[in-house]
Amino acid sequence: MTTDNESLTVAVTGAAGYIGSRVVHKLQEEHPDWEIIALDNFYLGTIREIGDVTVQHVDIRDRDRLEDTLSGADIVMHLAAISGVDDCEQQADLAYEVNVQGTENVAWFCRKTGAALAFPFSMAVLGDPAEFPITADLPRDPLNWYGRTKLLSEQSIRTYAEDAFPAHLFLISNLYGEHTIGTEQVSKGTVINFFIDRVFSDEPLTVYEPGTQSRNYIHVKDVANAYIRSAEQLAAQLERGETGARAYEIASDEDPSVQAVGELVQTIASEEADIDTEVRLVENPRSGETLVDQFTVDTSRTKSELDWEPTRTVEETIRTLIRERSSE
Repeated sequence: MTTDNESLTVAVTGAAGYIGSRVVHKLQEEHPDWEIIALDNFYLGTIREIGDVTVQHVDIRDRDRLEDTLSGADIVMHLAAISGVDDCEQQADLAYEVNVQGTENVAWFCRKTGAALAFPFSMAVLGDPAEFPITADLPRDPLNWYGRTKLLSEQSIRTYAEDAFPAHLFLISNLYGEHTIGTEQVSKGTVINFFIDRVFSDEPLTVYEPGTQSRNYIHVKDVANAYIRSAEQLAAQLERGETGARAYEIASDEDPSVQAVGELVQTIASEEADIDTEVRLVENPRSGETLVDQFTVDTSRTKSELDWEPTRTVEETIRTLIRERSSE
């Protein structure tokens, strides 16, 4: 393994997806001398080429194939996962195999080779937060299977990393926004993106009861930037021979209620596209989710140790996306 910061090899799992493709793009942009290994099983991701990097068809559940593909990697950015509460509930076995067993395969590779690891473990591990502002040090009490699979992965990475490799664990809040890879627009049906899509349909903006539930929102481009800062810091930790896991909060200072977000989209749709959109409160079909009315997150540790902070805002992004789509 090389730890020369000028000639690192960085592997990205889930590279065809919403975050992973952006991470590969930013790695190419900011560190053109680094070699990049990109892999995905294309369960949901659609990106096949990112610049001069081809995304290889590899399933993280296949440990032998995974280890062959990761061979030579100094840092692994592990983004492959079955994400979301609904998907994990509906496909519980698959979520276990990918999120738990697949992550253990990646962590085991890192333990054997000493490669550094970055991994997102989601706000879902917290359940109903016991105190605010939220930090990665709060107790874990997930309310759903998605959160439980992420908690099991967090715990296993901490165990594997001890005395073996440096790891960064990211407590990531709710994503929004889009980005472009080549000519392909990459998005995901998260809350804000869903509302923007609804503006250009005949459907109302449906808000699950009670509507006062708060979420913290972070733009996908800001999240990708955090991974770049993480890779740089992990490279330095490899040079120093450091091991063990550190946890960081990847979030913004925006935590409006879902009802407030719907009303903001409604207002901007009227201003930017002259579209009248209904915001409708509907029965909540979900059981395992937090309904707290605040979701403030303390990101001071991330800012000080990784030199990262978000640069995009919810209102600016909604306004830009609605303006662009209305002019198409």
